[in-house]
Amino acid sequence: MRVTKRTNIAMRVLMFCAANTGRLVTKAEIARCCNASENHLAQVINQLGQLGFLHTQRGRNGGLELGRPADEIKIGDVFRVLEAPVPLAECFADVDNTCPLKDACRLRTALTEAVEAFYRSLDPITLDELVCSNVDLLDILNPERACAAREAALAV
Repeated sequence: MRVTKRTNIAMRVLMFCAANTGRLVTKAEIARCCNASENHLAQVINQLGQLGFLHTQRGRNGGLELGRPADEIKIGDVFRVLEAPVPLAECFADVDNTCPLKDACRLRTALTEAVEAFYRSLDPITLDELVCSNVDLLDILNPERACAAREAALAV
């Protein structure tokens, strides 16, 4: 299974917001830090907002933040909603399926079970577990903290 670019970017956005709690972050900040285009981010942020994972605020003082606490965001839920529209193989597609084996293929059943096992393995993991106490990640995702750490190192 391959995770889509959309889900990859969504996880970066969520981790960035979790690392920068207590303030609204901007799309431009995330783009710089997470190596993603603002156009891609806009689409992903919109979807995450509609799904309740993010709260977005428009305007001059706008930005985004987590829609609920990081310890309430389960990674399995994020992956399920973002990956579900993408068929794993041709036989899972409703429209473009030309596979003549579909009705008798046991591989399809095995793949369905494998995907569900993948999601189940992500279900107990929260966004908080990915970010909290992950000092290296926080240094990357929290620019203020990273700048303070660099300044402290230079002062020595």
